[in-house]
This record gives sequence, structure tokens and C-alpha cells, in this order.
Amino acid sequence: MLFDDTYFTIEKPGEGIFRDRGSKFLGYAYPLKSDQDIKAIVANLKHEHSKANHHCWAMRWSTDRSVFRLNDDGEPSGTAGRPVLNTLLSRNLTNIAVVVVRYFGGTLLGVPGLINAYRTAAELALNECKVVEKTINDVYTLSFEYQQMNDVMKLIKEDNLEILHQQFDNNCEIKISIRKMQVNQVLGRLQKLSSVKLRFDHTV
Repeated sequence: MLFDDTYFTIEKPGEGIFRDRGSKFLGYAYPLKSDQDIKAIVANLKHEHSKANHHCWAMRWSTDRSVFRLNDDGEPSGTAGRPVLNTLLSRNLTNIAVVVVRYFGGTLLGVPGLINAYRTAAELALNECKVVEKTINDVYTLSFEYQQMNDVMKLIKEDNLEILHQQFDNNCEIKISIRKMQVNQVLGRLQKLSSVKLRFDHTV
């Protein structure tokens, strides 16, 4: 197999709490639908925990796991966002964000103490989450005439394709999701159907 067409993420949010020498570290893990979700997540937590000293986070995005961002939010560089990100990397998760909210307890923890606290809070939050395996799919829109409906629907059923949207008029359109590994085979079959037009939309 030349490439892996699956990835791991979490199904629902999870929370964990870690305490060290008076400081409280609240870990929050969230599945992401977009890499822009992080802004609203952090804003909500800042509102909810307005008296907290730090709201540090890391996120990983895209099915090829290539996009990541992190924020130490005033903690010494490399002591907060990086250990949270390393937790996501070690668990091979993507399309996910973890935010750790810190209430300072009056005692400095030092660099090793901070790294341990942020990593542990992230791990405790992730331990509460169910990990799910998802397939990487390409989304295509098919356009065809009404009399070709049976042929198109038969193919969709045989290849077990997911229909995301459909509208039937004189000209019909169906938006389908095809698992990466199946794409060449399915497109080959669709192209044999006369006058079915294919348009690639995006990958999910």
C-alpha cells in the first residue's frame, strides 16, 4: 500500500485536571471541523476562565497531519504549547485541539515542572476521549440527465458510496464522497457512463 487513507481523531470533547504545588491545570480536548475553530474555542475558555493566568494550546489539522499551531500564552517558550503538541503527535491524532487553562498557585514549577504539567493535563483530557479512525475521502459532484439515474444510482450502491447532497430535475446532480483508495476505480466506472460529468470539489 503506497499511502494510508485513514487518520485518527477524537469523537467528542474531553476534559482532565492536573494539580501541582497549588497550580491547577485544566485540559480540554476538542475535535475540529476547521482549522479556524481554535479561535472560538480559546475565546470561549478565556471567557469561562477569565481569572486564569494562562490559556495555552496546540492544534493539529488536515488529514495528512501537516498543519499544526501552538501557543504558550505567556509561559516560558517551549513549556506549554510544545508538550501539548507532542502529546497529539505521540498519539497520532489530527483534526484536534487541546487547550490547557492554568490557575497559578503561587509556587513556580520551573521548566521541567511546567512541561510535565501541561503534558499531563493534555493526556488526562485525551484519556476521556474516544479515538475514532476516519477515512480520507474525495468529494465529487456528478451531473447527468434524468434518464441516466438508474445507472448512476446502481453504481453508487454497488461501490457503497456516501451521498452528501442530491437534486433531481431535468438535469440531476449528486454530490458523493469516495474513499481515497477507491477513487481511481470509481471514476473509471463513472467515466464509462455516457454524458455523466464529474467535478472534483475537495478532500475531507
